[in-house]
Amino acid sequence: MERSIGIQGVHTPAFRLLTGAWITSLVGDGVRTVALPLYTAVSTRSPLAASAVAVAVVLPWLVVALPAGVLVDRWRPRLVVAVAHVFRALVTGLLAWAVFTDSAGVALLCALGFLLTSAETFADSASQVLLVALAGPTDLEAANSRFVTAETVGMDLVGPLAASLLFWWHPAACFALDALTFVVAAAFVARLPEVAGQGRSGTLRGQFTEGLGYLFRNPGLRVLVLAVGISAVCAAAVNAMLALYSITVLGLPEEWVPWLVVVMSLGALSGARLSPVLAARLGGAPVMVGALALLGVAFAVFGGVPWVPVAVVAAFCFGLASAGWNVLSATRRQRLTPVPMMGRVTSAYRVLAWGLSPIGAGLAGPLAAATTLGAVYLVAGGVVVLTAVVLARPLART
Repeated sequence: MERSIGIQGVHTPAFRLLTGAWITSLVGDGVRTVALPLYTAVSTRSPLAASAVAVAVVLPWLVVALPAGVLVDRWRPRLVVAVAHVFRALVTGLLAWAVFTDSAGVALLCALGFLLTSAETFADSASQVLLVALAGPTDLEAANSRFVTAETVGMDLVGPLAASLLFWWHPAACFALDALTFVVAAAFVARLPEVAGQGRSGTLRGQFTEGLGYLFRNPGLRVLVLAVGISAVCAAAVNAMLALYSITVLGLPEEWVPWLVVVMSLGALSGARLSPVLAARLGGAPVMVGALALLGVAFAVFGGVPWVPVAVVAAFCFGLASAGWNVLSATRRQRLTPVPMMGRVTSAYRVLAWGLSPIGAGLAGPLAAATTLGAVYLVAGGVVVLTAVVLARPLART
């Protein structure tokens, strides 16, 4: 017998448990997000290897996310998140052992990275269902702001700091910590109330089609998908080369690379707090367009001026712009999506918005090899700025 949500809001015990699960698991994600490309860069010194691992990590958003969302709408979201965390704990533990025994080749890194993100597609869709159900309609902006803040603190601040220390000691320790955080997060999720009222009727194919169809029929969602898809391709290219660019072009020591991510996190914390305030005063669309434009300019400056002080400022703007966009675009998507379809529409959105990320990651290596690492950032920045200009009016209309 499922328990329904009675009291909703970001100040309830249930939402605090959900926030605790987010922060804990995201700390581990932050460690791995820094450690995996850094380990690949250090152990191979190859742009093609870095690009291959980056593609493997983001590929599940294209091939797994949509069926995952359909299944989430048929299953209990709390159970989905808990099982996904346990699965990721096991896979990350295997990764730690492979790194410790010096048996982690590029093929194994790609395979394990693919499995970890595949499980994340299930956890992500189910977490969106839990967020909307536990926060309630009036607290959606605050809930998304808290999620982005938790993501920033865990994934972009505490995680990279821990990675900086642990990678210096032994890279395997980074992945061992990641595994532990998933176990703790699963314990938090197990204490959440169950969410009732999900759409579990109909065939898998019918629900699959329904989620995609609703996404394409809604003009507001179509614009969001286009904006996020283009920026995600560019961000994937940028992220794939970040460790290698920082080491070989900026001349940063290996153990200092995570500090750039820390700087991004400080910008993201500011963006998560400022964006709801600015949107209330200026409107959501102008703030979203401004965030996209700032992100593109920051990409271009980072790659065009290879000087550490400039890179630090640009990295801060990465975080500021990304967080501002994420808070407002997520809130708009959730308001435009019926609750019983949240898993399907969220996953369809992820497929179309993030599923193209392997293209960016895959093109980054060859582009860098044919030109320079900095060219990746210049091209990505120009595309994002152009996107902000072209989509400014459609975003304002929707």
